[in-house]
Amino acid sequence: MENKKLTIWSRNFICVLIANSLLGFSHTAVNTLVATYATHLGAGPKLMGLLTGMFFGVALAMRPVAGPVTTRVNKRILMISVFGLGCLVNLGYALFHNITMFVIFRFFNGIQYSLIGSLCVTLAADSLPPEKMASGLGVFGVGSAAATAVSPSIGIWLKDLGTAMRDVDLGFTFVFLLAAAGMGVALIPCILLIPDKKSKQDMEIVGKWYSNIATKHAIVPTIVMTLIVISYSLYNAYMVNFGAESNIGRIGTFFTVLAIAMLCIRPLSGALTDKLGLRKTLIPGMLIFSLSFIIVGFAKSLPLVLVGAFLAAIGYGTAQPGVQSMCMQCEPPVRRAVASNTLFIGIDFGYFIGPVIGGYIYSGSSYRTVMFAGCAPAILACVIFIATWGIYYKRLKEVRASL
Repeated sequence: MENKKLTIWSRNFICVLIANSLLGFSHTAVNTLVATYATHLGAGPKLMGLLTGMFFGVALAMRPVAGPVTTRVNKRILMISVFGLGCLVNLGYALFHNITMFVIFRFFNGIQYSLIGSLCVTLAADSLPPEKMASGLGVFGVGSAAATAVSPSIGIWLKDLGTAMRDVDLGFTFVFLLAAAGMGVALIPCILLIPDKKSKQDMEIVGKWYSNIATKHAIVPTIVMTLIVISYSLYNAYMVNFGAESNIGRIGTFFTVLAIAMLCIRPLSGALTDKLGLRKTLIPGMLIFSLSFIIVGFAKSLPLVLVGAFLAAIGYGTAQPGVQSMCMQCEPPVRRAVASNTLFIGIDFGYFIGPVIGGYIYSGSSYRTVMFAGCAPAILACVIFIATWGIYYKRLKEVRASL
């Protein structure tokens, strides 16, 4: 019976794992090409950076609404709604090809994203035993890593296919239709979720709506994750452009190697975090992640870029589930959605500001300089984690004592 209690494989965990994997597939296929698409529509470097990070900025602005909604509304109904919205947004991308409509649908995409990320992580955490939190979240990340392994290459292939068949517009239409299909299929596991039920006592603990926007106890992991995401967003937004500038062909392979390596790293890193503790895994992970940007920055051929991708997978694949675990355990279970929303405030800000910073760096230099710059936020994240460890550890003991 004890072993059964400690398994991560519940119905809800499996459903949210599948839905999140399809989310990762759709988002990565589109987001990898957003900078290229914005350039195709006539955007300059600064506007390109703004459009690339825009929907993360919208998501950030929506966090005061997203936190209370995620905490109070039935999570099954919310999952169905936001995945349905994601399907409609990508259909909008496919139908209209101009900057004005792109901005409009990017805005609604941001609304969808403001809810979906923290919602999926919260549902996954709610389905996991505390003893296997990092391990479970590591496995949870495997699904999106698997999707990320294939979606950039498939997206680039579809864009090239449509371009060869007629023109670039048709190529991007194929990509957006693929993303819409992924969101549509994800509705099936969302429908199969077991509805969550909150008791009157739970709602009293949850408190007023404004107390569910953010929690001060998640500030430490949020700052660390924000800096890690700023670095990671530069890979997502500018790797294709970096490859074109450097005359490195088949650059989509970077994302394939990154994701395949993460498939192996995330379950292992989660298990190691549960066994060894956060400090012994996160510090090396963040340093290795920062090293990957230096290697990619120096790369003038695909093999060295792929070495950088492998190191990025080790670093990011170790840091992300570890920081998520920190966040999920800094509040009692009934307030995990608040902690998750706080974390995603940082994630949204990181994904928004990262491409914007990258756009400004590129406007005065090159994409190679953008890659070099990616190491700085990751190193700063490591320094802050070390400096604030005592604050987090004190809170962790308080939560464990209250359960």
